[in-house]
Amino acid sequence: MKGIREPAVAGMFYPASQIKLSEQVNQLLSEAIPGKKYSNVAGIVSPHAGYIYSGKTAAFGFNSPINKDYETVIIISPSHREYFRGISIYDGDAYRTPLGDVPLNNEIIEKLISDSKIIFKGIQGHRAEHAVEVQIPFLQVLLKDFSIVPIVLGDQNRNFVYELADRIAPLIGDRTLIVASSDLSHFYSRTNADRMDSVVERNIENNDYEKLQSDLETGRCEACGGGAIVAMMRAANLAGRKKSSVVARSDSGDVTGDFSEVVGYLSSVMYL
Repeated sequence: MKGIREPAVAGMFYPASQIKLSEQVNQLLSEAIPGKKYSNVAGIVSPHAGYIYSGKTAAFGFNSPINKDYETVIIISPSHREYFRGISIYDGDAYRTPLGDVPLNNEIIEKLISDSKIIFKGIQGHRAEHAVEVQIPFLQVLLKDFSIVPIVLGDQNRNFVYELADRIAPLIGDRTLIVASSDLSHFYSRTNADRMDSVVERNIENNDYEKLQSDLETGRCEACGGGAIVAMMRAANLAGRKKSSVVARSDSGDVTGDFSEVVGYLSSVMYL
């Protein structure tokens, strides 16, 4: 293999031990049983904090599809640690976690970057980024043989986000899942966080990605991976998966007991 992206946050966001990680993910999935399951799920929103904080909320999202026979998972992430202009897809062969290596789907990657001036293969945004990485162990526990397309948004400009969505949409099949990796507002009081995060929730429930994009741009709400959510929703809509439902929402105060500065989390599904 020409390149394996080694774990960057094992031992910090989740256990570095294979056994402990498997146990934690299985425990989270066993605790997060959604009230309803959904067919023909094309996309989910999943938070990306440490598992102790957002793992259960993430597990609700991963548990929501009825069938889990996905062959390809397109993971869209913000870039927390470096800014770059454009959208970077990891230029390598696999992403590694303590549960093993997951190969990249180079066929889809080539289609996404073909003739694009903003989507490219590189390591920008992948060196130390956690928002792609923390999604993968859930997938490794739930799925059998699958590949990934790890995408990091260096710039969440509307035009970039929409181009990515428009390129992903024709590639969505019954065995393709898009994971939009995003937390919500950061370090507000629970009251203020709830006000802002409710805007995101409402726009997702209404399947209104254009309003969500506008609200993010005007500061009515915040989501570090807002562009990832918008891209997933737009792609799913273009592929005919036009139903949207929020399956869980929480904040860090549920774990820490400190409600003066919380981080918001949400899981949702886009389905037929």
